[in-house]
Amino acid sequence: MAHQMVVVLDFGGQYNQLIARRVRECQVYCEVIPYTTPLETVKAMNPIGIIFTGGPNSVYLEDAPKVDPAIFTWGVPVLGICYGCQLMAQELGGQVVPAQDDSAREYGKTATYYDPPCKLFDGLPDSGISWMSHSDYMAKVPEGFRLVAHSDACPNVAIADEARGFYGVQFHPEVNHTEHGSQMLHNFLYQVCHARGDWTMGDYCKTAIASIREKIGDGKVLLALSGGVDSSVAAALLAEAVGDQLTCVFVDHGLMRKNEGDEVEAAFAKWDIHLIRMNEEERFLRELAGVTDPEKKRKIIGEQFIRVFEQVGKQIGSVDYLVQGTIYPDVIESGKGDAAVIKSHHNVGGLPDYVDFKEIIEPLRMLFKDEVRQLGRELGLPDYLVNRQPFPGPGLGIRIIGDITKEKADILREADAIFREEIAKAGLDSQIDQYFTVLTDTHSVGVMGDGRTYDYTLALRGVTTSDFMTADWARIPYEVLDTVSVRIVNEVKHINRIVYDVTSKPPATIEWE
Repeated sequence: MAHQMVVVLDFGGQYNQLIARRVRECQVYCEVIPYTTPLETVKAMNPIGIIFTGGPNSVYLEDAPKVDPAIFTWGVPVLGICYGCQLMAQELGGQVVPAQDDSAREYGKTATYYDPPCKLFDGLPDSGISWMSHSDYMAKVPEGFRLVAHSDACPNVAIADEARGFYGVQFHPEVNHTEHGSQMLHNFLYQVCHARGDWTMGDYCKTAIASIREKIGDGKVLLALSGGVDSSVAAALLAEAVGDQLTCVFVDHGLMRKNEGDEVEAAFAKWDIHLIRMNEEERFLRELAGVTDPEKKRKIIGEQFIRVFEQVGKQIGSVDYLVQGTIYPDVIESGKGDAAVIKSHHNVGGLPDYVDFKEIIEPLRMLFKDEVRQLGRELGLPDYLVNRQPFPGPGLGIRIIGDITKEKADILREADAIFREEIAKAGLDSQIDQYFTVLTDTHSVGVMGDGRTYDYTLALRGVTTSDFMTADWARIPYEVLDTVSVRIVNEVKHINRIVYDVTSKPPATIEWE
């Protein structure tokens, strides 16, 4: 039985993937697609509801993103968020104009008052804090709509035409700053769209195994194993589906963390799978020599991975399929359709044009990170693998700013090992979702042993996050940062300055490149 689906139409807002994550938390499957997707394609997806996202544009401008007006006569419920709310109002006969004074513009946490009865706010208290981000104003509400929420500055914070199942909110219910936001989305899904809640990892696991078996048949499969959460879960899924038809290939590209290659090999030696380790440091460093652009780095690394897998495939003979642990954030950030490319992931946007395999299979492609972890638990993976910190496929290649050399990689490996060791000693390793070091391309003057130095600046990065789509910088205690700084400067040659990154995502990404 096919899952019920909600379609999220993407208008370019910064929280759009978070909307999808919140919907899935309500056990309803959803996909994010560009607003330019033809209506017939959307209809073919058979959604039970549609969500219009926020976006940076103003709906009254001539070149503003629009939708096919027929979407409003189709009979499917629609929830408009921020820009999506204003778009719906404008398209259905209302009027949106620039706010004439500062009081009508709203940004950040705003007291909001709900005007019951309204299905969207069912079960909520009379008021709550909402996260606002708008400078336009609905001067006229479309016919058939009524006002269902207001703030001190704005009388039309939310509108509803419950007869047609149309709802619009000026705020962002998907962000944690909005109180009761998840309940609002739950109400839209279950009370308006009549969701069954049929999206679970247990069900996905069974479906995925059956689908993989049907596709692969008696063919041979190579799986790109990095030892990270995503590829480990993909390996367990494929092992369950096709057993000894699977060969896992671990490529040590010389850009791993300290001792990581040996640790990965040791961890998977305990599994009943065929594992091949390829030590390819020389190949990768040769191809990356002199390259400073991060997008080019990712594409070179992506291509070299494929070439190594092709080499192994020929050695084994008659390998039809290559499996990668690509997940949904990788796809989203690499760009799709009109979507902006945040960064090309080596296993998505970094793939070469020609690949010598019948097909690349990505069984986790539509899953968020926390869903991948849930799937790993369904497959019986141990906690130390399921809860492992993310490590990017390009490895230290995107944590070395500027050109990559073996010397720089060795410097970064030693500094990173100290940082991770001290975080664990402080008991913070389970509280910080990702932490690592970045070797910047900046040199600065220092004094060591009464002499002048001119060496690298090292950046420390730590974040807390629930989904890796948004993240907050971790408040690491000063005394821990002090210990890390003293140890690195004293124990690692060619580093004389340490800085800590206090930028959240957005506006930054978690990785520096």
